[in-house]
Order: sequence, then C-alpha cells, then structure tokens
Amino acid sequence: MNILFYLTSFISLAFASDVLEYTDSDFASKAATHDLALIEFFAPWCGHCKKLAPEYERAATLLKSNDPPVPLIKVDCTANTETCGKYGVSGYPTIKVFRNGEVSEDYNGPRDADGIVKYMRSRAGPTSKELKTVEEAEKFLSNAEYGVIGFFSNGESELAKTFQKVADALSMEMRFAHTTEQAIRDKYSYNDDVVLFQPKKYHSKFEESVSKYNDDAAVHKIKAWIQKKSLGLCPERSQGNADKFKKPLVVAYYEVDYVKNEKGTNYWRNRVMKVAKKLQDAGKEVYFAISNSKDMSYELGEFGLNDVSGDKPVVAARDTSDRKYIMPGEFSIENLEKFVNDLLDDKLEPYLKSEPVPSPNDEPVKVAVAKNFDELVNNDEKDVLIEFYAPWCGHCKSLEPKYKELAEKLKDEPELTIAKMDATANDVPKPYEVSGFPTIYFAPKGNKKNPQKYNGGREVDEFLKFLAKESTNELKGYTRQGKKKKTEL
Repeated sequence: MNILFYLTSFISLAFASDVLEYTDSDFASKAATHDLALIEFFAPWCGHCKKLAPEYERAATLLKSNDPPVPLIKVDCTANTETCGKYGVSGYPTIKVFRNGEVSEDYNGPRDADGIVKYMRSRAGPTSKELKTVEEAEKFLSNAEYGVIGFFSNGESELAKTFQKVADALSMEMRFAHTTEQAIRDKYSYNDDVVLFQPKKYHSKFEESVSKYNDDAAVHKIKAWIQKKSLGLCPERSQGNADKFKKPLVVAYYEVDYVKNEKGTNYWRNRVMKVAKKLQDAGKEVYFAISNSKDMSYELGEFGLNDVSGDKPVVAARDTSDRKYIMPGEFSIENLEKFVNDLLDDKLEPYLKSEPVPSPNDEPVKVAVAKNFDELVNNDEKDVLIEFYAPWCGHCKSLEPKYKELAEKLKDEPELTIAKMDATANDVPKPYEVSGFPTIYFAPKGNKKNPQKYNGGREVDEFLKFLAKESTNELKGYTRQGKKKKTEL
C-alpha cells in the first residue's frame, strides 16, 4: 500500500505541470483571482495545439517566477463547451489575455516560449520596476532571464529619464528595474549607472556576468548596447530571437533545457564557448549560439538533418551569404575549432539541398534543381521564366498543362528558357523569395541578380504576351505584341 502511494506521488511530481487547467465548474471563480493571465482554449486532437504545448509549458514555468507571477491556463473545449462557447471559441488554439476574470485582449503574439514570456511581461506592469529594498533587488536578479537595472542618485536626472525611454522601447525583449535607494546602490556599488545582469544559469568563466554601460546617455546607444550584450558570447537561440543573430553564425543543436537539465546544457555550451572565446580573442568575426534540436527541428531540416539523435551536439553554420555548412564528424572542441576556421577561410563546401540533376533534360519545360540552377537559370545568355512549385499544390497542377503548352510554343526560341523547380525538394537561391505556390519569376539575361516576379494572368496567351514584351531581344517567332510572325516563303 505504501509503495503504491509513493509511486503514485512520484509519478504525479514527475509529470507536474505549471500550466493550470480550468473547467466549466471552476473557470469563472478561479480566473477572477488573477490580475493578469493568459488562457489557451484548445482541443486535444488539434495539431497546432500539440505544437504549442511544450512552448506553453516552458513559458508557464518561466512566468511562474515572474514578479508578480503570471499564470498560464488552458481549457479543453471538447470537455468544457459552456466556457468555450461563452468566449466565442471557433478555432484552436484560441488564446486570450484575461484581467481579473475578464477578457482584456485577443492574444496574437509569438507562439514560442521566449516570445510568450516577453509579451506577457510587457502586459504585467510598468516597463521598469521600481526597487525599494535590497531584498527586491535580489529577487529581481534571481530570475532566470537577463535583467537591466538603472542605479540613480536622482530619479529625475537625464540618465534616469533616458533609461525609462529605453525600458519603454525594449520591454518586449528585456526586464528592466530602477532604484534611487542608497542601500541598494551601496550593496551593488553602482551610482548613476545602467547595468546588465546575466542570469545565473549562463554564468561562465569565459565572459563577464555583469556589464556596465559606459557611453553617452542616448536612447539609441543604450538600446544597441543592451541588445548586443544580452546575446553574449554563446546565447540560447530560439524561434523567438532567431532573427537577432548576425552571420557568420555557428549553432550547436542538442537537448538545450535550462529548466530540467541546466548542468547538462552548460556542459556542452561551455565547450562551444571555449572555441568562441579563443576566436574572439584572435579578432575573428564569427557568432555562436546553442539551440534546442527539437524546437529548431524545422531549421535542422533545412540542412538535411531530419533525424538528429545521440547525446552530442550537431553543429551547422551559415556564412554572410547565407550559404549553409554542416560540421563533419562527432562534436569535439578540436573539430569545432577547425570547422569554424575553415568556414572563415572559405575552405568548406556549402551544403545544398537538391534533387539529382536530371539527365536528359530535353523536354520543352526544363527541370531546375539546386545543383544546376546557376547553369540553367543564371545563364547570362538566356532569358528564363522559372516556376517554383510544390508537388501537392492544386494551383500548380492546374497550371501544368498550360505551362507545357507555353514551353512547346516557345521551344525553338534560342534565347529563352522555360523552367520549373520543386521548391520543397531544393534550396531556393537568393534573391528569389517563395512564400506560396506557384511563384513565377522572369530572369532576363544580363540582369540575373534582379529577377522580376510575374504577377500576370496564367493563360498561355497571357504568358506569351508578357514574354514577347519583356524579352531582352525580340522573340524569333513572335512580335513584341505577342502575335505570331508570318513565315516568309
């Protein structure tokens, strides 16, 4: 009996969640007890809800320690139809911000943990918290996220006013606090200073955990300083902050988890930092990060790393031209250092996601893949009409017979190529941008760096008129108006 009790208790603790779950019977009474809360209305079968679940859980854990705490709540709409009906839930997940039991706003913010945390902190109170006691300062700095404190002898000084403007501007990215209390200034030995504190989980012998701002009291300068310093030597990179990183960027992907496995996470991070510090001291411009391999699985897929397993990190990089590289062999400090130096010395072969080059490729519609794109599409001797498609796309399937007919009509044009490329199976090179299917571009010869997106009609005659008008040199078989030329006898 006792064994069963302890086993049940252990399992309950192991699977304890920081996300609260309310039902029809208690929603109204419990929601009203929170000054601020985020509530997700979900269905267990919903794919988007399943994808959100681990991020929502991580955010709940982080916001539980916020000052004040911000609860994250969920309601199963398949079992609690009364509550979900009351709030007009018609799709999943539906997420709303509540204040004192009433809807404050629909949540349309980020769906990753860091983004959720920053969004809710921005709603939780003033953009900069006033610290009145040493205990309040210690509590602020015990948080698992970066924090900036303004230490001021005069709360009306130019620096103090500038600090507040910075806090207003960056409240979605960073936690801010300020104080004029002598006891706090004495405790931390700062006076009329803006100071960035790194959370304890990131502390390392390879970089300072505290940074003091030493420049003019200008909003743009302080903002830039905070944004740079808060990344550090080897920051944690997620979906929410991925766009803030410069290139060349080297990322180690593994089971990054500062909630459940801080020691294991830092074991690998410190090895990356050792290389990062050595290269930084040598004056080399390269940036490093660590990422959770599951959270960033979509990004690993871009490197063809769809099945990452094992205890050691997998390392991938992008250079300043956004070309991709994968570190060969197992992770080690020596391998990482060599890989990064080879990257900087342009000694590596970029990874290219590509189908095999078709052979033969003699149909009227030429098949482009990543490996023959330069030869076929960037050929400066020819104008090229290129369709980026997806095999499952209905509009692409409808276009296919018309596109073939167009190519058949123009197959004898010596300076024109009609091509297509499966954008789901091949890397789409810059400057082409594909956000939907089909996407069609015209790449004139002599100007391949500035392809023209085609937004015209999709009938054969409409394509013909466009190409006849836009071709670099007049087509052999058609006038500039798209009319077929008469053949002289």
